[in-house]
Amino acid sequence: MWKISRRKKLLATPLSPEWRRIAETQCAFYHRLPVADRAELAGHVQVFLAEKKFEGCGGLVITEAMRVVIAAHACLLLLHRQTDYYPQLQTILVYPGSYVVPVTRHVGGGIWEEGWQSRSGESWQTGAIVLAWEEVSREARNSQPDNVVLHEFAHQLDYEDGGTADGIPALGHGESFALRQERYAAWTRVMRAEYEQLRARLSAGEPTFLRAYGATNPPEFFAVATESFFGDAAEMQRQHPALYAELKWFYRQDPAGWNEG
Repeated sequence: MWKISRRKKLLATPLSPEWRRIAETQCAFYHRLPVADRAELAGHVQVFLAEKKFEGCGGLVITEAMRVVIAAHACLLLLHRQTDYYPQLQTILVYPGSYVVPVTRHVGGGIWEEGWQSRSGESWQTGAIVLAWEEVSREARNSQPDNVVLHEFAHQLDYEDGGTADGIPALGHGESFALRQERYAAWTRVMRAEYEQLRARLSAGEPTFLRAYGATNPPEFFAVATESFFGDAAEMQRQHPALYAELKWFYRQDPAGWNEG
């Protein structure tokens, strides 16, 4: 009850002048949002920043701009939906730029190769998201399909159904069992078809609207599709109407119809 009461107060709190200025100048999507959505976003940002911890890595000092920019993008995915604010997420770890992690890959014949891989973000099911601020800042200021924050937070939504990431987030909350089953069937049918189409086009050397990383596996496809849904909505709606319709239903938003001003 205390958490509900606290969240209710935060949801009714507008952004401070400083936070609003950050959103207006460093989040390209903000000016395109309907006015009512900006107000709702402000409340979600208040809750998010009150409940999540930010930690600087690699010598980075976390600033208010970093917190607000990341929170605004994370909360964009929550508009018009019943949410518990990424309940498994506790901490956002932020590096100054791309960072390297140890990886092991199978090279065949029972042989595994150890090495290092450069990354700009990753999402853990154990309570953390890792982001590279240089990448976050650049993508946030420019309207484009690639957006590491939207990508990693889409993975967090994927975790919320209680299972491992599989590209199928929790669907049809509050609806009847029969309707939920229909939702899952439609989602699976469209996402599988679009995923296989992406893989086929890449194999044939054909150009694709969605970036190639989405062909890695279904969870990455959902995350990449989420980036493009918000970053290049009109083109997704034109080239992939079924995919756009599923994401429009899930996110309860129609970014192709947002103001271009």
